[in-house]
Amino acid sequence: MEDTLFENGTVGCGGAGFPASVKLAGHVETLIVNAAECEPLLHKDKELLVRRGDEFFAGLAEAMRRVTARRGIIALKKKYADLASSVAKRCPSDVEVHLLDDVYPAGDEFVLVYEVTGRIIGPGGLPKDVDAVVQNVETLVNIGLARPVTRKALTVAGLVARPMTLEVPVGAPFADILAAAGGALEPDFGVLVGGVMMGRLAGDLSEPVTKTTAGLIVLPIDHPLLRRHARRPEAVRRIARAACDQCTFCTELCPRYLLNHPVEPHRVMRSFGLGISADGAARYARYCSGCRLCSLATCPEGLDPSEICGLVKNATAQGSPPRGESPAPRPHPLRFARRMPTARLVRKLGLEGMPDHAPWSSVRIAPRRVQIPLRQHVGVAAEPVVRVGQTVSEGDCIGRIPAGKLGAPVHASIDGRVVSVADTVVIEAE
Repeated sequence: MEDTLFENGTVGCGGAGFPASVKLAGHVETLIVNAAECEPLLHKDKELLVRRGDEFFAGLAEAMRRVTARRGIIALKKKYADLASSVAKRCPSDVEVHLLDDVYPAGDEFVLVYEVTGRIIGPGGLPKDVDAVVQNVETLVNIGLARPVTRKALTVAGLVARPMTLEVPVGAPFADILAAAGGALEPDFGVLVGGVMMGRLAGDLSEPVTKTTAGLIVLPIDHPLLRRHARRPEAVRRIARAACDQCTFCTELCPRYLLNHPVEPHRVMRSFGLGISADGAARYARYCSGCRLCSLATCPEGLDPSEICGLVKNATAQGSPPRGESPAPRPHPLRFARRMPTARLVRKLGLEGMPDHAPWSSVRIAPRRVQIPLRQHVGVAAEPVVRVGQTVSEGDCIGRIPAGKLGAPVHASIDGRVVSVADTVVIEAE
């Protein structure tokens, strides 16, 4: 029997794009909805809870049914009191709202599970180890829609004329999205894709929206965040070897270290500076979440401990991190006091004064051309099942996953004609 979640190409919309059909294949006690949206300036999930509430609750019910969860918990920030009250009124008897403090990274799965359940996932573990599974708001909306994933909700924020949250066809170029928001307010600008913390620098505005694009953040070309995201690996290595004074701030304020995970970026930096092999530093780097708090907010020298941890992990990667270590019985005793408030993070990032609102917009993007990557998810790339010249309609499958492989099919997001088939399928509207 075909799994509709798989056939519809439903993947996690809040991270790397893990196929929802696989994530919801087990059995757990608690399903946690990640509505924390802790990246500054992003508002996608909050807006979806308002505008796609029916689909969200339908998707939540289906997800809970699949994992036989006895309870569902919607975790969102207490600063959105009105939204929390509205959502709580719609919750069935087995679903509740849990209010989170406004800190970063509240949306990290390990942090979120602890905040909601009081249980600590062991290093290298998964939420299912503590009888839970976490799903993003938009993923549940897509489950509730019960149709092929052809559209993506995202926030356009920063220096644009009209910050907004909207739905666009997968594969639409960034240029069309920025135009819908009235364009950039400065002639020289850069764009961060996904978020200011864990996002990346856009190559150019012809890049396409994918199933995991959470937002486009427009900043002036000389903004420090753009310079930091533009650093090349060789520059990161050179600076790390020369300037780290072992203050330990990167470790003492690390969200995973504060859950008593063996993550110690200052040790990684020391090993790197002394020329010790990546294997020698790997034990302190392998459980780094990549939240980049140390690199962008806590290091007084402006170094990149998170990036160095990533380089060490890549150099020693042998499949998934080991899961043999036992979970800590309790978090660091100073964890609560050492959390990073979002307001403080915004100041440190130089984002004060940026509009922190992105209301839902019903504007419809109708691109003349979409570029749909065949790999927008964890696992293998989809194999194309269309040919150049073929006419397709929105929702038609254009890429399938080989039998027995992890991945998710991809679908046409507009009606049109296929003009190119390679790693990306290009469709032009007719």
